Amino acid sequence: MTDSSEYQKIVTSLKRKKEGATVADICANTALPLSVVQELLPKAADEYSAHLRVTQSGEILYYFPNGFKSRFKGFGAILKKIFKKTVSFTKKALALLFKIWIMVMLIGYFVFFILLTLAIFFLSIAARNNNNDRSDGFGGLRIFDILIRIWFIGEFSRSDREYNFNLPKKNKEKRPLHKGVFSFIFGDEDPNKNWEEQRNRAIISFLQTNSGCISLTEYMSFTGENSLEAEESILSFCSKYGGSPEVTEEGTILYRFDALLKSNNEILYTVSENSVPIQRLKTFSTNSKKMNVWFIIINAVNLIFGSYFLYQSLSAGQLITELQYQSASYFYAIVHAVMDIFISNPHILIGLVLGLVPFLFSVLFWIIPLIRYFLEKKQNQNIKINNFKRFSFNKIWSKPLNIQIESLTPVSDECIPDNLTDAQERVIKDIGAYSSPEILINDEGKTVYSFDKLKKEKEALEKYRININLEQYKIGNIVFDSNE
Repeated sequence: MTDSSEYQKIVTSLKRKKEGATVADICANTALPLSVVQELLPKAADEYSAHLRVTQSGEILYYFPNGFKSRFKGFGAILKKIFKKTVSFTKKALALLFKIWIMVMLIGYFVFFILLTLAIFFLSIAARNNNNDRSDGFGGLRIFDILIRIWFIGEFSRSDREYNFNLPKKNKEKRPLHKGVFSFIFGDEDPNKNWEEQRNRAIISFLQTNSGCISLTEYMSFTGENSLEAEESILSFCSKYGGSPEVTEEGTILYRFDALLKSNNEILYTVSENSVPIQRLKTFSTNSKKMNVWFIIINAVNLIFGSYFLYQSLSAGQLITELQYQSASYFYAIVHAVMDIFISNPHILIGLVLGLVPFLFSVLFWIIPLIRYFLEKKQNQNIKINNFKRFSFNKIWSKPLNIQIESLTPVSDECIPDNLTDAQERVIKDIGAYSSPEILINDEGKTVYSFDKLKKEKEALEKYRININLEQYKIGNIVFDSNE
């Protein structure tokens, strides 16, 4: 009998038990070995979103209030997977094309506009020497003339700059231009992209130093989830790492992972605060301030030129007559005249290629980072809230009695939400939904919360851990080596 058929028999048996089933019920209905049922039952609980109940005798009931809709199989699940992969592939492809387009547009237009300005500048000088009578028509060019002269004089008159061409240049590691541009527009790599892996490793490390057992509240301090969310996700964790729910003599549910104790490292039993990992806040850009300023300047140049050509193409009209030629901007007129050599009617092309396209791109170049700034601000707020929940759940679990809400104040900025008071009240409500607190007012008039159920759960868990014989999980000495 294959594992798939055994698993299907368990699922079929669970469907018949609408009021819930114990491990013994499944064994009786399927005639499967107890070890097989204990191994595959958490997998079924994860796939069909089971809930757990504890009976008066201490048995665990698996029941499925939401029916048996699989999270991994069926047409809907397959369609969801295909859609997710398609969206992911399309997103990556479009992102790559968009990044290439951005580099071409930003640098290409900037270089083109600078070369165009220099070309018109020298053409104006030549035209001025040949025909002084038309010097009044160079109003548009005088602006570029002045700007170039100011830059040229200012660059070589700076007292803080030394030009010593004999000295060797220092080799400084500079960020590639394209990475700098992408960092400014799209931001950098998500600092929490491996968060689930990092969190699971922390939980496994905690299990291996705490006799392979974890309570739901301890698990909540790693995930930041409320009790309902944690109850569902811990079943998924059990499915991945061979865990199973157990009940202590006091009726406390815990989750045991014997397989994770069979390690080559020394297994310890400790009672201490969890080493809870925290998520990192997203940064707008890792570029230097100087680099981002240069990107802003370059884009501003493109925006100015794009706006200029767009305005001239809309206001000047087609340059047909000499009068129209003189009345239009000289800079625009020369571009029109040069292009007229190759194209019969360059007016629309100038307005589109040199006006509308760079104008829209430059606006987009600023809008995307602006939108990302506000989105990341919201994401960072959510990260702070989740970090705060992990910190607070862990603190309450460590000392569940006589808790003042003001004591739930972390030190790290990454764990402090903007509205700390609301976050503190939310944590008390989340824990209170799992373990109702006793609320008192102390002599100072402050509200004090005592979670007696958590205290008893913690004592029961510590007692359970102490009674686990860790010697049985030692792997022992090497008895065979394939290299010998």
